[in-house]
Amino acid sequence: MVKGKKTAPKKKPLILVSNDDGISFYGIRLLVDIMKELGEVVVVAPSGPQSGMGHAITIGNTLRLEETNIFKGVKAFECSGTPADCVKLAKDFVLKGRKPDLVVSGINHGSNSSISVLYSGTMSAAMEAAIEGMPSIGFSLCDYSPNAEMEHGRKFIKQIAKQVLEKGMPKGIALNVNIPAKSKGKIKGIKVCRQARARWQEKFEERRDPRGRRYFWMDGNFVSLDNGHDTDEWALDNNYISVVPCSFDMTAHETLAELNASFSKMKKA
Repeated sequence: MVKGKKTAPKKKPLILVSNDDGISFYGIRLLVDIMKELGEVVVVAPSGPQSGMGHAITIGNTLRLEETNIFKGVKAFECSGTPADCVKLAKDFVLKGRKPDLVVSGINHGSNSSISVLYSGTMSAAMEAAIEGMPSIGFSLCDYSPNAEMEHGRKFIKQIAKQVLEKGMPKGIALNVNIPAKSKGKIKGIKVCRQARARWQEKFEERRDPRGRRYFWMDGNFVSLDNGHDTDEWALDNNYISVVPCSFDMTAHETLAELNASFSKMKKA
């Protein structure tokens, strides 16, 4: 360094924040607060709840985008669309060509482990970012209580986000991070896991509205089909934070050779 010459201040990383519970939900408020410690934050989140929307996008209706001052000192927008819509609008309109160094989604109110990743709006925002080549993380808390405590996950959320900012991540990968409920006691640490084989076993309750018209209410139970000790479900059951690297490529690569051979025979018949 030349004596007397000043170096330019290091540029803060740009962090885009979204969620699926809506822009006014307290989970995103905590996430924004944590991310402010790591960089410049911009928020684009749904104007209302979008849980269970999966990777839906709005193609048959208009999209609304309004700037809001809900987060002090943070540029924020509420969007009438889905979590995936929010990331698309952020990239193509709000950020005006600036590419985020990190996209984070959450903190979701409820687990997004195992098969729930397919239904999750939280993870779909993260996956949309991964599709666009941006490092991304979805954060969820495994507690459905109306008054769920999230603060106990603060230091771990910051550590994971900081790690990704500093070390980067392979293109097309989003991290699915699930945090045990505070009621389970002190978190033991972080486990990088695979997604457990599990599913929701739904049941539909038939009901009648005040006018006598029939409708259905879906309920169900979570059924684990996996006894492995290297899964997200095992980690959460044993009070570890689970981290699962996820890809949008849903090809069953292990079956390609077998299916190719099978279909090749069909062509010759």
